[in-house]
Amino acid sequence: MADLALLKDMHAALRRERVFLDRRDLLMESDEWLLSRFRLPRHLLVQLCEDLEPQLRRETRRSHAIPVPVMVLSTLGFLATGTFQREISDRSGISQPTFSRTLPAVLAAIKSLSRRYIQFPFDDGQQSIIKREFYRIAEYPNVVGAIDCTHVRIKAPSTNDYAFINRKNYHSINVQIICDAKLTILNMVARWPGGTHDSFILQNSSVGIKLRDGALQGRSHLLGDKGYPLTEYLVTPLANPATEQERRFNTAHIRTRSTVERCIGLLKGRWLCLGSAGGALLYSPQKSCDIILASGVLHNIAQGNGVPDDVQMLLEERMPREPWLAQPHMRAVQRCQELVDRF
Repeated sequence: MADLALLKDMHAALRRERVFLDRRDLLMESDEWLLSRFRLPRHLLVQLCEDLEPQLRRETRRSHAIPVPVMVLSTLGFLATGTFQREISDRSGISQPTFSRTLPAVLAAIKSLSRRYIQFPFDDGQQSIIKREFYRIAEYPNVVGAIDCTHVRIKAPSTNDYAFINRKNYHSINVQIICDAKLTILNMVARWPGGTHDSFILQNSSVGIKLRDGALQGRSHLLGDKGYPLTEYLVTPLANPATEQERRFNTAHIRTRSTVERCIGLLKGRWLCLGSAGGALLYSPQKSCDIILASGVLHNIAQGNGVPDDVQMLLEERMPREPWLAQPHMRAVQRCQELVDRF
């Protein structure tokens, strides 16, 4: 009995009292400080926390439940810096395992807002506004969106890793982005491995299927680079411009379409976890896609509320692409020629 009592005393001595870290109220900091670390000012952070609270609030009988603002700001801090979880959790006053558990829930909650913040303009009134904004750039008519793909580096997946190797020989997710002239994302598709061709992603996306079925009215169209096929709803630059008129057409096309490159640069500049500066996303492909889509929603919240875009745009080196060689439909050629004639 004496030995048993001794063991109990030793066990009690070895037990460590649970320690709760002090959680700093980050929302009390200045807008400048919050923008530098979370990319949104206080009023938008508060609104975001209120929007996400119904999904993130957890009823618990224990004290010291993680407040929703701590969960949200920890996630935004990770997205904005791409740094290690331990550094983010230390700043927020929570443990790294706790942050790791809350991250998927916050990403899912932000993703649930995508239908509110990322919408392709099938409405004539919306299209008219976007067309006017694009026209101001280089007087290129009837543009409702500029399209491109960008690669987000990830760690090698445990299965089918070869499918994720892109043309620059690293593992990635190939992300389709369509934006307007104000660098707002109109469509984002983040679910295809890095080895997938850009045109395949468009053709198999919900927006691409609707466009192919004639969802755009009048002469509206997207602008894409030479990696996409020339169609009735997507116009690409001329491969070999021979006349001054054709060269003016190409110049206007390039200037107008470059908005999507700047949109991608701003997206990756705001949320450094997506760019090479943050290294690779050390998560599964599915979780990496959740991170990408959540970043797209937050990007549009910032753009729609006039948040300063004074972050450094990460304009990445273009991914090598082969020109689309398939013969386009005659109607697509005719519509392209009609556009050339306007220059």
